[in-house]
Amino acid sequence: MLLLQGIAWIFAPANWASVNSGLGIGGEILSHLFYTVLSVAIAAVVAVPIGLAIGHTGRGRGGAILIGNVVRAFPTLGLLAILLILLGFGLIPTLVVFVLLGIPPLLAGAYAGVESVDRQTVDAARAMGMTEWQILMKVELPLAAPLLLGGLRSSTLQIIATVALVSEFGSDSLGAFIISGAATQDYVEMIGGSILVTVLALLADALLAGAQRLTVPRGVPRGAGGRTTAGGRRILTAPSGAPISEGN
Repeated sequence: MLLLQGIAWIFAPANWASVNSGLGIGGEILSHLFYTVLSVAIAAVVAVPIGLAIGHTGRGRGGAILIGNVVRAFPTLGLLAILLILLGFGLIPTLVVFVLLGIPPLLAGAYAGVESVDRQTVDAARAMGMTEWQILMKVELPLAAPLLLGGLRSSTLQIIATVALVSEFGSDSLGAFIISGAATQDYVEMIGGSILVTVLALLADALLAGAQRLTVPRGVPRGAGGRTTAGGRRILTAPSGAPISEGN
């Protein structure tokens, strides 16, 4: 069975040293993580401050949604190929693509999280004399953290899956095993590479899901979010930024 053969291929000591004259499994994992962590970090530096500002001021939300939808519409492989042709093969063009893909979920998570904070809580903080910066950092950001981490979780998973494509252009990642296996019709290697990418994504998802649960403030039900209007209707904000109304 190919699945079992793929698992056996992963645990073969020789494959951790070198596979088809390339990096072994350990080296490809490190390269995959390098692209992922660096891309997510850059995307967070760009998207999170903008998202927090949009959520706090309520300005620019439509533009953020539009930009997110436009970026998602680009075919990843095509965008990567175009940038590599225009800018040359190297780290920078590759990172540009991953950062572009990572920004929309982070941006949406940041502004949706701040928007979901109960306005009465914000008004109470403002009435106590807190500055807008203090309100953002001490009130809105802690309450928005679960949705913000949800955006980080989505962004990370998308980048992990996409990093595998860089091996199509000669860069190192776990996708090298999938592409090499397809070229040589070594389906065991293909299955092994696919399992490695999947396991890496699942581990990252589990880690970030745990962190997301830990950020829910004490006294706030897990999974709760949104704000309550004067009429008693609860408004939840989805990660995409679209408001969802619950019943009266």
